[in-house]
Amino acid sequence: MSQQTLTGSSVPHTSFLDLWRKKNDQLVQQAKVVQDTQLSLRRQQQAQDTLEGLRKLLWGLQGIPATVSVLPLELTVICNFIILRVSLAQGFTEDLAQDIQRSLKRVLETQEHLEPRLEQDLRELWDSVLHASSLLPELLPALHLLAGLQAALWLSTDHLGDLAVLLQTLNGNQGRTSEDLLLLLKTWKPPVEKSDAPLTLQSAQSLKAVLLTAFAFQQGLQELTTGNLPRALTNLNEAASGLCTRPVLVQVYTALGNCLHKMGNPQRALLYLIEALKVGTDCSLPLLEASRLYRQLGDTSAELESLELLVEALSATRSSKSPQLLIEVELLLPQPDQASPLHCGTPSQAKHLLASRCLQIRREEDAAEHYLDLLALLLDDSEPRFSLLPCPPGPCMPEVFLEAAAALIQAGRAQDALTVCEELLSRTSSLLPKMSQLWEGARKRSKELPYCPFWVSSTHLLQGQAWVHLKAQKEAISEFSRCLELLFRATPEDKEQAAGSNCEQGCSSDVALQQLRVAALISRGLVWVASDQDTKALKDFLLSVQICPGNRDASYYLLQTLRRLDRKDDATALCQRLEAQTELPQNKATRSLPLYLETYLSWIHPADCETFLEEFRTSLLEPQDL
Repeated sequence: MSQQTLTGSSVPHTSFLDLWRKKNDQLVQQAKVVQDTQLSLRRQQQAQDTLEGLRKLLWGLQGIPATVSVLPLELTVICNFIILRVSLAQGFTEDLAQDIQRSLKRVLETQEHLEPRLEQDLRELWDSVLHASSLLPELLPALHLLAGLQAALWLSTDHLGDLAVLLQTLNGNQGRTSEDLLLLLKTWKPPVEKSDAPLTLQSAQSLKAVLLTAFAFQQGLQELTTGNLPRALTNLNEAASGLCTRPVLVQVYTALGNCLHKMGNPQRALLYLIEALKVGTDCSLPLLEASRLYRQLGDTSAELESLELLVEALSATRSSKSPQLLIEVELLLPQPDQASPLHCGTPSQAKHLLASRCLQIRREEDAAEHYLDLLALLLDDSEPRFSLLPCPPGPCMPEVFLEAAAALIQAGRAQDALTVCEELLSRTSSLLPKMSQLWEGARKRSKELPYCPFWVSSTHLLQGQAWVHLKAQKEAISEFSRCLELLFRATPEDKEQAAGSNCEQGCSSDVALQQLRVAALISRGLVWVASDQDTKALKDFLLSVQICPGNRDASYYLLQTLRRLDRKDDATALCQRLEAQTELPQNKATRSLPLYLETYLSWIHPADCETFLEEFRTSLLEPQDL
């Protein structure tokens, strides 16, 4: 190879090279000044102007034949251009790979025996360039910076195999495997930039620190999700000691708290969550994790306080901090999915957590108010429009209405519960047939909304209970009967679809429909009892026992009614069957039910069941009068 090829056959005049270098340095200094500007609109415009300046400078440099004397500056300019473009876009775009590929081909064009082949992909190009760079030491600093940007692009797009091969080549070690990626990143030693080198927006050493932190954090989250807690803890601690901005450090500390919580170390978990609250201005993530931790510890007051603060934090207007004009850890992290411990949700989802917990622990007034606030939030223009379709995580909109109605009934606000039910019916009942022979056609017509029969039945059930609270027995009977009519004409396909009606807990179709039918039959039977119509009540209680033979509540009410009707033989036989029954998983089953149905079942559960059964057994042992 001739010396002319190494130094370049068409080196531009020194004055041009000096002008281009001066322009690069001016643009970098301009970007750093822009970074400190407080006015966001002005800052954005100045940053765009700087980006455009770098683009034009790059066009000029790439408009001449590639030469070794110009390439250090050209590679520096492309790196500055990519860094600024990625930071302004807050993410990597596919065409950045083309910019990197073009630059690598320019390097190979200076080597006669290594001219780029058309079929070479990026990984092969990097292999060729880095092996050729031993002949071009003056290019190494800029090439390592460009390699850092390539590594960031591959990490953000989950091309970890390509990233590992790149790092192996950078380190001059082909023996390591992709599983050693963290070690490969630590081993990478970018050359120190010379004092007279063209200015850069971000050094290769800074990029290395960002890559180390981002990869350690990603790996820690992945291990946390899959349940490999010791390795998750190691990786998360590695991330915490890395180059973290405040928002990232909040996420890392929260993930550490979640990991220690799962490892059975709640006190250490709380320490990390407290640190997360101290570090960041956005406290949503640590507050959500704290509420989960306090719930496990049984500290209900602290749990509810955390949820209340979470609602406030998510609802607060956040001042958007302008991002740094650098590649930061945030840009390399994927958006957390719903299974991630870093998924915080929306203000309405947080409000639902608070409302549902109040309902579960029977804080009636608080639950009612929180649910009314939640409905107002969901139906407001600022939130997504009302949708009947399931929207995990959490229950879908109709179930929120049903939970709200249950909360209002439990708080003694039956009339308000009826209003909520009417609102839900106005949105769903039009999808149901008016006559039984049209049921099949309507079911086919509403395939996008397959849970409507279940929701409407539940609405009528809650309306019936509201009328019970208002002492309107006729209206209550009517609503319970409507509920049962819908439930008993449901087809097998409807049963399967009803299984998904609870988006949050995924109750089984058999359990859900069975418990809903039993609840409606018992409720109507209790109204018959209150109206001194024991014969009608007997039919409902008997049917409820036939539907669910192991249901002790239904059996209890049937036993009571048989005794009142003086049917001693039947009552005795039923009592003996109850005694013979083994412990049934009824309570376990109800935990998989929608919250509103769980709540409803707690209302019709007889508080004196065991006492009555004991008294009845005793009466059987007493001598009978002849």
